[in-house]
Amino acid sequence: MKFDLNTSVVKTREERLGTIIGWKTGKASELSKDSSYTCAGCRGNGGKRLCETIGPFTQGSGCSEQMVECQAGNIRDAVLIQHSPIGCGTGQAAYNSIYRNGLAIRNLPVENIKIINTNIKETDMVFGALGKLEQSIRDAWNRHHPRAIFIATSCATGIIGEDIDSVAGKMQEELKIPVIPMYCEGFRSKHWSTGFDATQHGILRQLVRKNPKKQEDLVNVINLWGSDVFTPILAELGLRVNYIVDLAKVEDLEQLSEAAATVGFCYTLSSYLAAGLEEQFGVPEIKAPQPYGIAGTDAWIRELARVTHREEKAEAYIEREHKKIAPRLAELRKLLKGKRGYVATGSAYSHGLIAVLKELGVEVDGSLVFHHDPIYDSNDPNKDSLKFLVDNYGDVPNFTVSNRQQYQFYILLKNVKPDFILIRHAGLAPLASRMGIPSAPLGDEHHAIGYEGILNLGETILDILAHRKFHKDLKEHIKLPYTKWWLAQKSPYVLKRKKLVKV
Repeated sequence: MKFDLNTSVVKTREERLGTIIGWKTGKASELSKDSSYTCAGCRGNGGKRLCETIGPFTQGSGCSEQMVECQAGNIRDAVLIQHSPIGCGTGQAAYNSIYRNGLAIRNLPVENIKIINTNIKETDMVFGALGKLEQSIRDAWNRHHPRAIFIATSCATGIIGEDIDSVAGKMQEELKIPVIPMYCEGFRSKHWSTGFDATQHGILRQLVRKNPKKQEDLVNVINLWGSDVFTPILAELGLRVNYIVDLAKVEDLEQLSEAAATVGFCYTLSSYLAAGLEEQFGVPEIKAPQPYGIAGTDAWIRELARVTHREEKAEAYIEREHKKIAPRLAELRKLLKGKRGYVATGSAYSHGLIAVLKELGVEVDGSLVFHHDPIYDSNDPNKDSLKFLVDNYGDVPNFTVSNRQQYQFYILLKNVKPDFILIRHAGLAPLASRMGIPSAPLGDEHHAIGYEGILNLGETILDILAHRKFHKDLKEHIKLPYTKWWLAQKSPYVLKRKKLVKV
């Protein structure tokens, strides 16, 4: 079996999927073909071994522990303990804001996140800090009486080899609730998305019911904090939504094994949990394109309907939605004709957003994805979101993989000269603005989902284009923090070092 639930340590994305965080700028079709060669065992497709391009330094990124913080730390009746120095807890302020906003968007009671930091210091690095961890678990219980407690490791605890499994086992027996260790040291994986997998692995091991009673109308939706767009869509098929992991309760996670199917808004996020539920508990993963654009949403709805035996309802819904969006979609295409867009997000999400832009008639000459997974955990060709994009919407000539590096982003935007950018991780947006390019930071990750999402994104683009003068004025009055030599470069990887991915 691919998923070993006997161990608390999840395999990294590099080990499982061949994830890379750097690839020369080229055509999206080239990356798709080379990915197939590398990871799908298809040597006769004209592709070549996938190469990872590595720069000499990193300006900015995230880490696996942060992703655990934004997953396990957002379960409403659980507590996350960061077994780390206090510096690792600085993200709590930002994640608390995101958590509260997410609750408000979903019309749930607004509250603060429940995350405790063990505050490891220099002496703890010498003598160990398991006593602090045990005390923190008791504090979490006394303060909050949670349904479950998650423990996140850190680079510090990884360096000194803290045995958190032993403490987790002891305290689980004492408190009679799941105490879940998650190994997510920042240096464990070169890409932060492994942190998603660490949380999901812990949920599969210790929370999901082993003897489920099936609920034939329940669908697991793996998501973050976005608005509730899936409930009305699935209701058209007579299905109910089980939103996980963020903003869920422990009970929602326990019933994951009882669902009729599992879907997600982004295969980067949902890959591990969806495939694990199918292998370990027999819950079918919907193996279809992501629900972005007309072609993707059609295919996604039809596959979900096939698995849940609701084909007639699906066809009626698809026909009705096509007619509903057609008038405004035609208007948006006229208004956006000739506009050039650029997408800078995680990989699978970027593929979906590019599809929506092309549905709107926007030209997409370039995209930056922060990492690339040649395959997802199910290894099913129907989930190859990059190939689906290229086959259904055409190529992207300037496609780049780079892990949120601002110095490279400058050259990418300079070469493509887009009218606007779509971005998920807003740290890069100010640079685009200083180059005179307006951006839409997509804080609601569900904004472009489904048929209505096409119109949503079109309206958002019109809104940001209306503010172009502000960004152009800003460009005229600022100086970028780069040397003349770098400003003159055409390749973002002029400082590159090449590394072959092992297969």
